[in-house]
Amino acid sequence: MQSLTRDGTPWLPMYLDEIVESKCIGCGRCNKVCSHGVLGMKGLTEDGDECPIDDEDMERIITTIVDKGKCTGCNACALVCGAKGAQVHVAATA
Repeated sequence: MQSLTRDGTPWLPMYLDEIVESKCIGCGRCNKVCSHGVLGMKGLTEDGDECPIDDEDMERIITTIVDKGKCTGCNACALVCGAKGAQVHVAATA
């Protein structure tokens, strides 16, 4: 699915498909820049189990996909991501 920008330049939306937990540094920049409610934050224990962010067993915070269907393919999250390879984006399939 290819679209055009306002000036007629071809544009291919790239949709967020996955957050690679082992590479996410939990900075939250992508979550802050997404205005569509696609992303959220979650806590992980030392064993990698999900836990509330305020849990005393929380070892680190990472970004998570809350609603993949709301992604518009704007790629703003990828532009601000501080962790190389933490996000996987895919083109739309017809």
